[in-house]
Amino acid sequence: MSTPDPVLPTVPSDYELVQPAGSVKLPALYASAGARAASSAASDAAAAATHKVLPALRDSPVGRVLPGALRKSRTERVGAALQVPRVAHVVEDVSAEPEWHEKFCRVVHASTHPVAPGSQHTTVFSGALHALAFPVAMSVLTRKDFPLPVLGMVHLSNTIRHVTDVAVGERLTATAWTENLGTHRSGTTVDAVVTLSREGGSVVWAGRSTYLAKGVHTAIADEGARVPEESSHERAPFDPPQQTAQWVLGAGTGRDYAAVSGDYNPIHLSDPSAKALGMKGAIAHGMYTASRALALTGVPSEVPFAWSVDFAVPVQLPTTVAVSVDDDGRGAHWRGSRVLVWDPKRQRPHAEVTATAL
Repeated sequence: MSTPDPVLPTVPSDYELVQPAGSVKLPALYASAGARAASSAASDAAAAATHKVLPALRDSPVGRVLPGALRKSRTERVGAALQVPRVAHVVEDVSAEPEWHEKFCRVVHASTHPVAPGSQHTTVFSGALHALAFPVAMSVLTRKDFPLPVLGMVHLSNTIRHVTDVAVGERLTATAWTENLGTHRSGTTVDAVVTLSREGGSVVWAGRSTYLAKGVHTAIADEGARVPEESSHERAPFDPPQQTAQWVLGAGTGRDYAAVSGDYNPIHLSDPSAKALGMKGAIAHGMYTASRALALTGVPSEVPFAWSVDFAVPVQLPTTVAVSVDDDGRGAHWRGSRVLVWDPKRQRPHAEVTATAL
């Protein structure tokens, strides 16, 4: 019997396992988050729930479309201590179906390979596993008792452990929860965690996404609440490496990724829809950039690995970005990879992806 990986995340012992109420589809979850934000903004500004949401909304792109009375700054500090819901959402029979997986890989330029030499079954690309699991995490983030506003949250980073390959069509169980509320100079951070497991509970893939709710400054109810290292989010002067590739990203890049990921956040779809939320124009999905970068690495088949992405400046569409790929070994000798994506005109970083053999 194999020993559990001590690095893999596990549901905290005091959390209740529940099936999410309602749809676990991203369009419906975004609509629910939007409706809740609109309802809060339209209600009495003195209500406690509104006081939790408004500071983040005022400082986010959504703040530009709030009613004038609610755009007035009062205090950024929330009176009540925050606490994440002590629940984990469990969804069974999650799978990457062949047609969907093929489309996803085509959009992010990922190659496919069999789960084993000579096998007729295809391995699910790790970026596709994230897209498969993300709606379950969103179902937790959009719960009524989740204390932070989903609209306006900033995606800081992802860390993922790809423990073993998963076959296209294989049925898995997704479990998602939130933890690690932390203070940050710009607001409050939280981790959304998802695991994918086979029957019997063995985890095959685990992902942790860290988000920042800008403008929400409050006491945190959790004992021992995590305090992120501020230096990790303070970017050193960017010294671009030798460019090895470039991506020409059209105006429809966000729509193409939304069609396969289900992430129809308006800031990714078009300039008009992005500008309606206060953005300069449409930006690429962070996980599109991460998945496309991961697809360039030399990770060989049947090798467990960990990978991570740190996000910096968003990718404005349409654009051409510079890319650098540095592999430590290839094939059976692969030990790791590093991919940098940056703006070649302004010399600003967009994302850094690293992958390491386990």
